[in-house]
Amino acid sequence: MRKPLLFSVGVISATFLQPVHAQSSVTLYGVVDSAIEYQNGGAGAVTRMTSGGFYASRYGLKGSEDLGGGLKANFQLEQGFSNVTGAASNPADAFNRQAWVGLSGAFGEVRFGLQNTPQYIFINPELDPVAVMSMGSPMLNFNSLTIRESNAISYFTPELYGFTAQFMVAMRDSTTKPTNGFQFYNAAVRYENGPFRAAAGYEQAQNASGSSVLKVFNAGASYGIGKARFFLAYHTEKQTDNSIKRDTYEASGSYRFTPADQLVLMYGYAHDRTGNGNNAQQIGMTYEHFLSKRTTLYASAGFINNRNKAAFTLNGTAYAGVTVAPGSNTRGIILGIVHKF
Repeated sequence: MRKPLLFSVGVISATFLQPVHAQSSVTLYGVVDSAIEYQNGGAGAVTRMTSGGFYASRYGLKGSEDLGGGLKANFQLEQGFSNVTGAASNPADAFNRQAWVGLSGAFGEVRFGLQNTPQYIFINPELDPVAVMSMGSPMLNFNSLTIRESNAISYFTPELYGFTAQFMVAMRDSTTKPTNGFQFYNAAVRYENGPFRAAAGYEQAQNASGSSVLKVFNAGASYGIGKARFFLAYHTEKQTDNSIKRDTYEASGSYRFTPADQLVLMYGYAHDRTGNGNNAQQIGMTYEHFLSKRTTLYASAGFINNRNKAAFTLNGTAYAGVTVAPGSNTRGIILGIVHKF
């Protein structure tokens, strides 16, 4: 009887001593955006091929590991590139867009590292129908936007009665003065209830030399009626050295003609509060035709009326527009294709 007993004990011990393998997954993903653009900033027309007219071209890896008890470890690595030349957006960095690791669970989510700001992933989609992308968006062309931050720590709350919030701080490093402490703050809150959505956020970012601070407030609301959605947005920014002091207002709307076709119209006004009268206004349009869930054809156009010494240009999502002579109007159109994988 002793041998069977020892055998049974051995089997049971081996069973309990086996390492627990948590479930994990890794996904390769990317976006490729290529387009032909025409733009005239008052000093002659420019026709060129561009990458990132609507979406920034990128590839990346993201994954998670189930740690049990509702807790997960998450990561994301992302690099931008130009599909016109194949070159990395920043060849000096292996992952210039995102490189973070964190944990998520019933408490929400925390992330550490290079990552997108709450402004970019949380507020922008509530400001206009194209989430502040493409040359058609006045919010893209008139405003200073912090898209991502290095040395960042962020926290995302779980949803509560339609409310969610995101908070981020970023540390200084050897590229800033001083070289320690906090340099960047961003907080955003969003509310959704049926067809109504609203969001607001505040950002404070010190420049690399530590000589001035950019302070930004954004707010947007939208309401859906059938196939249409209407947006109102407000943005104000001030550089403490008084080099920038501007309010921006935008009204926009989208209409889904068919499941595969959407038209977006936008109007924006930039009011210069420095007293110099460098105001501007823009009308913009973006049309999307969804060939599939992954592939989209798009056309975007814009016209900016610059006043006095204002020199706003029509920016792509991932590149700067042509140089505009102060006080000159600028106009442009872009036709492109986006594929997501």
